Amino acid sequence: MDRSELVELLSPEGLTLLDGLPDWDSKADIVKTVADLRKQGHPPTLVAAVLSQAKLRAKAEAKFGPFASRMLFTEAGLEQATRLKVAALHAGRFSRAGVRHVADLGCGIGGDALAMAAIDLEVTAAEADEVTAAVAAYNLTPFPRVRVLHEQAEHVALGGIDGAWLDPARRTTAGGTTTRIADASAYSPSLDFAFGLGERMPVGVKLGPGTDRDVIPAGAEAQWVSVDGDLVELGVWFGAVARPGIRRAALVIRGDAAQELTADADSEDAPVGPLGEYVYEPDGAVIRARLIGDLARANGAWMLSSGIAYLTSDTAFDSPFARGFRVLERLPADERQLRQALAARGVGTLEIKKRGVDVDPAQLRTRLKLKGAASATIVLTRESGRHVALLVERL
Repeated sequence: MDRSELVELLSPEGLTLLDGLPDWDSKADIVKTVADLRKQGHPPTLVAAVLSQAKLRAKAEAKFGPFASRMLFTEAGLEQATRLKVAALHAGRFSRAGVRHVADLGCGIGGDALAMAAIDLEVTAAEADEVTAAVAAYNLTPFPRVRVLHEQAEHVALGGIDGAWLDPARRTTAGGTTTRIADASAYSPSLDFAFGLGERMPVGVKLGPGTDRDVIPAGAEAQWVSVDGDLVELGVWFGAVARPGIRRAALVIRGDAAQELTADADSEDAPVGPLGEYVYEPDGAVIRARLIGDLARANGAWMLSSGIAYLTSDTAFDSPFARGFRVLERLPADERQLRQALAARGVGTLEIKKRGVDVDPAQLRTRLKLKGAASATIVLTRESGRHVALLVERL
């Protein structure tokens, strides 16, 4: 969205038209919808802007729920925006630490600032991109204790502010296409600036969950967060918003429930042992936090192979930090023999889970030429370094 498109969208006509549209239907005839709006006398640029926002609002419901229907978005801003339930946890950290005025430096469309303002924190939100700053200002209009600046994070005066939140830009948009910035040194604001603030005041920094762990400062708390099975972020916390004695944390959110595994350092892997009756796949947050060993020891499990994130045990256990499977049968690891084994069992629908093997599940599924009415799940991995194929069922 460019400046001229935003101006049209923010006009009384634009906002009235946007709010009056029916819920976005991806299967609807978009050509007919455009034609109908044009017949009503709306200019083509406004129609395009409004329909683009309607589509983004529908997409944003996964992160913002019903609030999305009254917000504005940019494509890149929505991609990077924090889910509202996670943003509420960020805000809670600042509140519990006694921080009353937070600088949201690189606020994007304003998702985190919204959660902070909702618990009555004062927020100074800054965004370097002009259009995104205007979108944030619109989204945060209901909150009188929020001030939005069109300003680079590094230039914001922090006098009177006692904490900061940074979500460095990790995506760029060009020609309507949003791409990730692969090099962490190219984030805006830079990690040097963000982590440097952490030496001066309570600071939280949101990064992608796959960020190289070598960039995490030694004294910070690093918390990986997954939501309903999706690994969504790495939060790096400094000062009073970091918890004493915790350097590694895996927060697993499923629905309205949240469970956390914490430690003062990476945990040592559990010993490797033979395949048991059950196989467990740790949650992505546990894997990235390198707390697999603690999870194994807490549940009487062991590693199936060194360096591969599968656990195994002879007794079933229930944990929010792992998905469990009962091992039904060993199948041949050789692809030709595996195809024959699945055909003999009439498997036509196959879920393929894999770790430690170089295979594309979609391509393998095609090569297996599956036929039949049965459904199955297989795990392709290594046992003590050797390739194995396991027929399993979910617990």
